[in-house]
Amino acid sequence: MCYYEKNKKDRVKKCADNLFFEQNGTFAVARPCGLCSGAEKWMPAQAPPHFFAARPSAGEICFSADPNSRFFVGGMLMLQIKQLTVAHRKDGRVMLKDFSFALNPGDRAVIIGEEGDGKSTLLKLIYDETLVADYAEFSGEIVKSGLRLGYLAQELSADRKKLSVLEFCSELPSFYGLTPAELSGIAFQLGLPAELFYSDQAVGSLSGGERVKLQLAGLLMERPDVLLLDEPSGDLDLETLEWLENFLNTCGLPMLYVSHDETLIERTANVVIHLEQVRRKTVPRHTVARMPYRRYVEERLSGFAHEAREARREQREYEQQQEKFRRIQSRVEYEQANISRGDPHGGQLLKKKMKAVKSLERRFDREHAERTQLPDTEDAILVRFGEDVTVPNGKTVLDFQLGELKIKDRVLARNISLHVTGPEKLCIIGKNGAGKTTLLRKIAAELLGRRDIRAAYLPQDYEDLLSGERTPVEFLSVSGGREEKTKIRTFLGSMRYTADEMEHRACELSGGQKAKLLFLKMVLDGSNVLILDEPTRNFSPLSNPVIRDVLKSFGGAVVSVSHDRKFISEVCTRVVRLTEAGLSPVSAPPEESRA
Repeated sequence: MCYYEKNKKDRVKKCADNLFFEQNGTFAVARPCGLCSGAEKWMPAQAPPHFFAARPSAGEICFSADPNSRFFVGGMLMLQIKQLTVAHRKDGRVMLKDFSFALNPGDRAVIIGEEGDGKSTLLKLIYDETLVADYAEFSGEIVKSGLRLGYLAQELSADRKKLSVLEFCSELPSFYGLTPAELSGIAFQLGLPAELFYSDQAVGSLSGGERVKLQLAGLLMERPDVLLLDEPSGDLDLETLEWLENFLNTCGLPMLYVSHDETLIERTANVVIHLEQVRRKTVPRHTVARMPYRRYVEERLSGFAHEAREARREQREYEQQQEKFRRIQSRVEYEQANISRGDPHGGQLLKKKMKAVKSLERRFDREHAERTQLPDTEDAILVRFGEDVTVPNGKTVLDFQLGELKIKDRVLARNISLHVTGPEKLCIIGKNGAGKTTLLRKIAAELLGRRDIRAAYLPQDYEDLLSGERTPVEFLSVSGGREEKTKIRTFLGSMRYTADEMEHRACELSGGQKAKLLFLKMVLDGSNVLILDEPTRNFSPLSNPVIRDVLKSFGGAVVSVSHDRKFISEVCTRVVRLTEAGLSPVSAPPEESRA
């Protein structure tokens, strides 16, 4: 319960780290309410325990009678990172260099970057350095003494998925210490039935949204001061994504989180931490911007445009200087070659001139070395489909009928009917567990066998196509000839593959590099019908606009499954929803339908 001091009417006394709340001559031990601080509005005193309230109005101070709260009057404890450098143990590659950051009350800091840039490693290192000890080493300082950190891993382990929900909750130290009212409050906050905590249902059988909510419930039961969330949006349907946005915005706890969902980031983050690997992935770079994500992107692009203009201007000036210098140098060399030996004084003057010319050359070289460089970014670069890769307007691409969509003996949907013509771009949406991926596999099986179209399939699990020992060059090669391989390496280089990555086994690449490889194969094969299962999920928020632009301008047909609201609204020309009753049209894309 939260006690209020309204306009100083009640007296508060302080003793050591505790606050003593006095009212009607009765004292109650109290501390500042960590769960309430930093949110958006006051909740009444009778609100469910730990229902996250918010910032007080003028003259109001909120204290919690919870003696376990870790926030103190006179300055809240903060998570601080000082000069952190992180490197791979195997090859010494530096992921992060001299990174310093303080997570303040009210911060919702998103960590963005391409796969392999150290986002998950940073979260793990902050939470527990032993989680990265087998593959990374670090120097610097992480100040977290006295803070309770709540960490949501990117994926639950297979062993934990086998647990029942009750067994999962029972592993939490505080579970049996919470009252039924407190558990109900947490369940209410997360939109879960309180009885779920006592269920014998296997955690792995829950939907993606239910699993994330259960994991968050586990964190809240431990009363954390800071949340560390690794891809909480990774396996959520559209409805749960909107719920998650609301949770992040109103929970009142400072947080660091990783996400690829552009819409979620735009609606929740007020701090952006951008991790990059530039100069052909040899130099780590980080940016911390205390601003909303969209503003960060706009200022970043504006800054790059300014740098590019300056770099081009300075390059033109350098070329003009070089031209002038070459004329001077040529004239002096000509005069030296033609001066009479009988004119020693003239020879001395020309030697001085040549010395001055050499000095001028060195000055120009120094200035050129210090010139503004063209912006070096890590954002995805994809080759585009040829203009001749099309499907004729109105051509039947798919006429699909299915009485029952089943997984083993379980019927997911009935009476499915889907007709797609060129050059439509269709997206199938629906709740987690509705059977979207299962349906897309059946559609792919039908289309990939057709001879009148060139269909290509991007599965959700890339290992379906990239298993084995083949390198990216071998995967893309048809004839195996030297000329073909040179062309492939050129394409891969344009997509920011390093020479080392080109020779790695394709199955060892990051998710983002695998996705780019499969996209490139579609382009090189001239595919004109694309079957895409969550095509944007492994690209960073800064790379996803490139993917959308490529697919938007694609002249063929697309049949896709996606929870990416920007992809749906910007690329897809038609959206259908999968339910138990089959497929039904959606009138407005999710991004536009929300007020």
